[in-house]
Amino acid sequence: MTSKYDFASQITPQVLLKAYACGIFPMSDSANDPGLYWIEPEKRGIFPLDAFHVPRRLARAMRHMPFEIRIDTDFDGVIAGCAGHFTSAYRDKTWINDRIRQLYRQLFALGHCHTVEAWQDGRLVGGLYGVRLKGAFFGESMFSHATDASKVALVYLVARLKAGGFRLLDAQFTTEHLAQFGVAEIDRADYHRRLEDALTVDGDFYLLDGLLTVDEVLQLASQTS
Repeated sequence: MTSKYDFASQITPQVLLKAYACGIFPMSDSANDPGLYWIEPEKRGIFPLDAFHVPRRLARAMRHMPFEIRIDTDFDGVIAGCAGHFTSAYRDKTWINDRIRQLYRQLFALGHCHTVEAWQDGRLVGGLYGVRLKGAFFGESMFSHATDASKVALVYLVARLKAGGFRLLDAQFTTEHLAQFGVAEIDRADYHRRLEDALTVDGDFYLLDGLLTVDEVLQLASQTS
C-alpha cells in the first residue's frame, strides 16, 4: 500500500528537497493534470550500492558500447524522453506534467537534480534523471530509444555514486526491469533508517568526472564491500 497526500499545490524546490529528506516525493495523475500530490510508498525499492549487479550480457555489450555518456548536458531532453517513454510498477502512464518539469528544472539549476545521458551519433538516445541530497540519490525516471541505453546510464550512475561516497540509491519502486540489477524491496522503517544515515554524509557527484575506461566503470559499479 502507498500513502497519498493531496496537498502539494504550492510546492517549491526548497519544499521539494525537504520532502525528499522526509522520504516522500511528488507525482501527478497524468501529464495533463496540473495538480501534484505526495507519495510515500509502504514498500520501497532501493539499489544496495554494495551489491549492485551488472548482468553479464550488459557488461559484454558495454565493452563494445556505441554510446557517449554525458552528465548534466540536456535536462530538457532527458525529462522529455522520460515523459514520452514511460513504464512503472506503480503507474501505467507518466506522472511528468508541466509542473514536474518546471520544479525539477529549477532543482537542476540549483545543482540538486542530475542527468546521466547516453548519446549516439550526436543524438540523445537514453538516460535518467534524479535528485541528489547529501549522500542520497533519488532516481526519478529513465528512458531508452536504443538498446541498453538506459541500462548503461544506470551503471554509470552507480559507479559515480560509489566513487562519490553516496550511501543510498532510491529506486522508489521495484520492477522486473530493475530486478536484474539487484534492486531490493524494503519496508518504510528500514528505508527511513537508511535515508537518515545517507543524510549524515556529503556525497560528491562530480568526483568521477575524470575519464575512465568501460572496464573501470564496470569494476567500480559491481564492486562489493
